[in-house]
Amino acid sequence: MPAQPTAPASAGRAAHYADAEAVARALRPSYPVYLLRPRRLAENARAFLEGFPGTVLYAVKCNPAPAVLRALYRAGIRHFDTASLPEIAQIAETYPDAQTYFMHPVKGRAVIRTAYEVYGVQHFVVDHPSELEKVLEETAQGRREDLVVVVRLATPPAAGTLYHLAAKFGCAESEAVALLRRAREAGCRAGLAFHVGSQCRTPGAYGTALEICGRVAAEAGVELACLDVGGGFPADYVEMVAPELSLYFEEIRRGLEHNGFSGLEVLCEPGRALVASGCSLLIQVQLRKDARLYVNDGIYGSLSEMVDAGIRLPVRLVRPDGPAPADELHEFVVNGPTCDSLDVLPQRFALPADVREGDWIEVDQVGAYSNALATHFNGFYPETFVTVGDAPLAARMEGHAA
Repeated sequence: MPAQPTAPASAGRAAHYADAEAVARALRPSYPVYLLRPRRLAENARAFLEGFPGTVLYAVKCNPAPAVLRALYRAGIRHFDTASLPEIAQIAETYPDAQTYFMHPVKGRAVIRTAYEVYGVQHFVVDHPSELEKVLEETAQGRREDLVVVVRLATPPAAGTLYHLAAKFGCAESEAVALLRRAREAGCRAGLAFHVGSQCRTPGAYGTALEICGRVAAEAGVELACLDVGGGFPADYVEMVAPELSLYFEEIRRGLEHNGFSGLEVLCEPGRALVASGCSLLIQVQLRKDARLYVNDGIYGSLSEMVDAGIRLPVRLVRPDGPAPADELHEFVVNGPTCDSLDVLPQRFALPADVREGDWIEVDQVGAYSNALATHFNGFYPETFVTVGDAPLAARMEGHAA
């Protein structure tokens, strides 16, 4: 089957299809297509809204696609972890009743002022005295009591995480004590925050971090306005099964009670656990060279985490018309579309032995850090979204195995 000309980025965005086969049959896309599953996003949101003992903030950086945000908003998410002025503006201008929180510990002065004065942001994270003074100076025209300075603590590396985020942000306990006291002296409300690391598969890491928060709060002697346990809640990938979400919530509840935080406003910032399973990717085989496939997305587009984090993703062949795929599976090296010879996926795809040019491949569990990290390198840029009604591939594979 010859490759089809690339359709406009808006093609099929508002359309709803039964599954990947229906998308391939209707659009014949030679461009990558994100297959969004709003029902799965709603299920994930409900798990947090009903299970977490506090306020749930979606981490916009994980997937800022309007269709994803719309699905989460419809599912009841009204609070958003934002890390830049464009993210704040995107949420505030689309959902006026939503609340944004500026959770990046390093911010430009003009950005702080605009976030506070134009968009009404009240929560600002800091992890250094200079950043705190910057926030105080740029919000000086407002009422101090409406400002919440959230001090981010460094936490020890947790086993089973993909990224140890405290390596870049977070202050020591003694510094956190001083920052809390300074914020209260300035007339602000004060809070504590931490992040145990992305894709944390150790629920106990939250308990350890809450013990640190307990020591800091006791030494500072400052009444806290909130405590943010951050993100890090994991998703399932191939050979990387996440513990049950309830184990994290139970650990957090115990940590709050044991460290004197009962009754305090508690926040969390899930990203990956909310959206990873809510989206798959439909890509096309554009050339086959023996056991090498050349496809139209890769490490500069939707699939960079396969390299950066070493995750492995479920895949299957999609051939809606023509002969049924062969039963025999072969391992194929998968090459991305750019002219860079580094654009080769580290994971081989197990696909029917007769995979050919014009076939499609569905790659599952790409709702997190896919389109959010895509580049325009070589002019390739995945941006087309459609919705589908079937269950995620990973869930169907689990059901078949059971």
